Formats: sequence, structure tokens, C-alpha cells
Amino acid sequence: MAVLASVSLLATLAWCQPPSPLVDRVGATGFLQLEADSFRSLSPREQAIGYWLSQAAIAINPIIYDQLSRFGLREKRVLEMIVSHPEQVNRTAYPKILAFTKLFWANRGNHNETTAQKYSPDFNFDELRDAGLAVIRHGGTSFTEAAFLKELGELKQPLFDPDFETMITAKAPRGGLDILQASSNNYYSGVKLADIAKFTERFPLDSRLVNVNGKLEEQVYRAGTPDHRVPPGLYAEYLAKANSYLEKAAALAEPAQAQAIRDLIRFYQTGDPQDWIRFGVDWVQNNAAVDFDNGFIEVYRDARGAKGSSQSFVTVIDNRVNSLMVKIAANAQYFEDHAPWAPQYKKQGVKPPLAKAVESLIETGDFHVTTVGDNLPNEDEIHQKYGSKSFLFTGTTRAFSRATGNSALEEFAASAEEINVCKKYGDEAEDLLTALHEIIGHGSGKLDPKLAHDPAYYLKQYFSTLEEARADLMALWNVWDPKIQQLGLVSSPDVAKAMYYSSVRVALTQLRRNPKGDALEEDHQRNRQLIVNYIRDKTGAITEETRGGKTYLVLRDFQKMRQGVGQLLAELMRIKAEGDFDAAQALIEKYGVHFDPALRDQVVARYAKLDLPAYWAGINPELSASFDGQGNVTKVQISYLRDFVKQQLGYSAMYAARSGTR
Repeated sequence: MAVLASVSLLATLAWCQPPSPLVDRVGATGFLQLEADSFRSLSPREQAIGYWLSQAAIAINPIIYDQLSRFGLREKRVLEMIVSHPEQVNRTAYPKILAFTKLFWANRGNHNETTAQKYSPDFNFDELRDAGLAVIRHGGTSFTEAAFLKELGELKQPLFDPDFETMITAKAPRGGLDILQASSNNYYSGVKLADIAKFTERFPLDSRLVNVNGKLEEQVYRAGTPDHRVPPGLYAEYLAKANSYLEKAAALAEPAQAQAIRDLIRFYQTGDPQDWIRFGVDWVQNNAAVDFDNGFIEVYRDARGAKGSSQSFVTVIDNRVNSLMVKIAANAQYFEDHAPWAPQYKKQGVKPPLAKAVESLIETGDFHVTTVGDNLPNEDEIHQKYGSKSFLFTGTTRAFSRATGNSALEEFAASAEEINVCKKYGDEAEDLLTALHEIIGHGSGKLDPKLAHDPAYYLKQYFSTLEEARADLMALWNVWDPKIQQLGLVSSPDVAKAMYYSSVRVALTQLRRNPKGDALEEDHQRNRQLIVNYIRDKTGAITEETRGGKTYLVLRDFQKMRQGVGQLLAELMRIKAEGDFDAAQALIEKYGVHFDPALRDQVVARYAKLDLPAYWAGINPELSASFDGQGNVTKVQISYLRDFVKQQLGYSAMYAARSGTR
């Protein structure tokens, strides 16, 4: 599971590296150039593996557009046809269409990836129609005019009607709809939550569930096997293309990594959950310098927390800061033993997780630049027997650190002491929180033997919020442990104070990312609000104050807050271990979901004066390869485009000759 960026990040790595990584901006969204200079220290063989794994990441990128909306790929094709021919489009309309397309790529569709809410274009239907026709008449596309007009007519409502399919994921729906009906993602078609109650899914993670004449059918994501015993399924074209690149990577990889890659190839052929588990088992035990993940992984986008979103990343170890991760991982049993939950939920014989600081070579699908840490795989059956693998994405944290300053801290901190402590230690605290969250948060604890399924099966739409809160709380609990200083993980005891200050403040500042409504839908945001509101209610360690028309969250007592952290952490571990849906629902609905719109409006107004992006998108490093006469890679070079449009159109070129339908 992933941890998302919240405030300022990693000052220890913020050395001078001009130019600024913030290379573009559309409204509230900033575009960051990611860098991975460690790539140059790899051997030629490792660089070639990175290239082929990156090609596989590009190959699956279209899938997420279809998963998030049944119209997504069609909208993408129309927009890309137009923005790739600027010289043929009206000069007034083109900048508006281009800006919307950048946001469309950044969010993998026309819903904000953080809030799940739909956003509308600044251009109108006629401008889009005229732009498309101008491109067609200049011979810039395989579309005929008639086909384009028919397509655009069918896309008019999805693109321009703000009241049509308003939320990707609706975990707190209105209007009498259930969570599946109210969600516009494409994991289900004609299916209500009640329909699934008596239906057993054979492919819960990697299928689309469809109601066909009153009968539920699973449309499995798979390429099919070469012997045709398993037929192709949904997304076969993309998965087969990814497999062709994965084969090339496997041919160059060391035996252990090659086995994991071939496990993934087999899973993409069959869609069989057991093949996915086999991949996870072999992958989690491999610690290659060039690492990756590729698959249907996180379940945040599915309101019931079952269907996996397509995503991929490829990374290279950043040895400059890797020792932090290794030290924490080596002491995982100590932190498990000192967790504040009941003894029956404490895991014995903890296998230290593989933990690494990394730079990203590429991030595609439903993997966003705001993910600064990740712990995988998500399956508890793998965690229990084989451990987990944790990543700290230092390229991302460096980019954020260089692109943001202290203006938000100075605006929203409740005291001069908070400002001073967080200026000195806030980035270090954020880095440590991410590491502790991923390494000793996810994967910790032991489940009640009575559970026949993973906790997500019982906790449904509340599982991801609960698990993210549990991981954050493990960081907040352990940052005060003397072991942290003994291991040399902090430069000062005040790092703990900075972590607590920031964790309180983010419950206020994150409201800027929710410009509409009065409910949080995103699990990481729910997690942060749950923690702060629970501790406010139970301990009084946090209070709310208004001064000069500005609201602040004031942390009054660090040790009282830690007591609240321990109390909530123990209860969340019990809920997870026992699969207690009712308790999860009661806690999260009371403390994690709803907020005061008037307070949100105040926060938005204060941020507007700071002129800082509220949302972020990443521009990946670019890998280019040279080949010999047999098609073998002879050299790989890394460069930084600093051009989001060129990169996204380049990714789409992999399927340039196709029809645009899945």
C-alpha cells in the first residue's frame, strides 16, 4: 500500500540542482520533472533491463483510463488527435483544449484523482468539434468526419455534463444510490452491492463484474495463453504487449528476478489469482538493483475495495539514503514487540522486509507522483510467510522539496515554535514517517486465525482507510521510542515534534484539495482526518483556535497525543485482526469522513494567496535505447524531457495504429 505526499519533504536531499523541477502548471496542478541520476551507475545489462521494464510500464498505461471510466479511452483518443496537431487548430480554442488534455493525462481521465470529483473543460462542444474537424480535413488522423462526429456526439455528456457520472469512487454516496451505482469507474456494469452478496468471485482483483441478463459474469483481465487453452480476455492487447517487453527483460535478468518476471507474464496470460500470488512470493524475495512492480495492485478506486487498478513503476536504488531503510527493516521485530496492541495480535518471527530508497525511472497507470512511499505486495498471506518490500521514492521527495517552500507552513502553523521546529526538522520527519509507515506499518500485526479471508473481505470500503491510518499511527507511535535515536535515524529529538506538528496540521491543509462537497472520499485523506479528530475527541491534546479570522489546529500536549495514538492504533489493529466491519464503520464515519465546508472554503482562500499547486503530476525520466542488428540493446541513455505533452504523446504512439477501442 502506498503513502502519499502531504506537506514539505526531505530537506536533507535538497541540495542545489537548478533548474526547478516545477516545469509547468495548469490551474491548481503543478507538473514536476523526476530525475534518476543513479541510473548512470548501473551496468549496461541493468540499464537494458530498466529499459525493457519501462517499455512494459508504458504498454499497460492505457488500461487505467478504461478502468476509471467506460468513456476514458475514447475521450483520450479524441483529445490526443487534436493536441498533436496544434498548427491546424483555432488559436483561441487550442490552448484551452491543451490545458484540459494535460489535466486529463495527469488524472487518467476527467475526474480529479485525489477528490474523485469530475472537472469540466473551459472550451465548449462546438470548439472541440471544430478543432477535430480541422485536424481531419488536413489529413492528420484516420478518423473520417462522419465517424468523428458520431463519436463526439456520444462523448458530449461524459465530457461536458457536470452532473453526469460525477465521482470516480463514491464511498459516501447521496441520493439513495449504493456505493457501486454512485461510482463512475468501470469495475462494474449494471451491478449493485447487494447483487454481490451471494456471488463468489473467482477473479476478485483482476476482473470487471458485469450483469448480463440478470446473471453476474466476470470479464477477466488477461492476454490468453500461447496454447489457447486460456482465451484472451479484457485488456488482452495491452497485456500481451507488456508481456513481449517483460520477456526481453527476463532474458537479461538474474535467475531470481527472471523467475519473478516470468511469473508476472504467466499471470497476465491467465489472470489466475494463484499466478498473482506466485508472482508476489517470488517478487518480494528478490532485491534487484533495478526493481519494478506491474499489475492490478491498489484497490482504492473500487468503492468496495476489491478490484485492482493497473499501475507500474520501475526503480533504481539510491545508495545515498538507502541506509535509513535498511536500519528500520533490520529492527522490524523490535517495533512489532513494542506495538501498543494486544499480545495475541503481535507477530513473532517477523521476517525483516526488503526496504530500499529508490529513484523512479518511470511511473504509469494508477501510480502518481504524490506517492512518496510504497509497501507491497498487499496480500496478507504473502506478508505472513514471506514479508514485504518497502520503497522510499527519493526522486519524488527531492522534486517536492525543491518545488515547494515554507509559505504554507508559515500560513497554517499555530505557533512560532511549530514554524521553527518544522523548518529545521519537518522534511526529515516527513521522510522518517514515510519510511516507518511503509516498513513497520503495513505488514505488521497478526490476524485472528478465525478469519478465512483477507481483512479487506470483511472491512470492505473501510479497509484501505483503516490500513493507511494504522501504518501512519505506527510511525507516530514509534518516533518517540528511544530505539529511533539509538539507531541514528534522527538528528534531534525534535524530529518527533515536527512529525506530530505536521500530522496535526495536514488535517487542516488537505481540505484545499476538496473544493466541493463536505465529505472526504480518498483513503489517505480520511486516514489523516480520522487520526486528528479521534485524538482531539479522546485526549484534548489538540484544539481548534480562530485568530483574526484564521483557523489553526493547536497541538498542546505531545505525550497526550501519543497516548491517543496508542489507543487508536490498538483498536485499529483489533478491528483488522478480527474483521470487525461495524467498529470500522463507526470510527471512520464519525471521525474520518465529514468536514465543515466553511472551514474548507477558508483554507482554499488562504492557499489561493500563496499561489501553490494543490495537485501534482510527474514527468518521468526518458530512456532511449540503441540496438544491434539482432534487436539487442547495446546502449541506454537517460534524459529529462521537461515536456509533459511530448512524453504523453510518445507513450500513446506505442498504440498509434490501433482503432482506439479496447
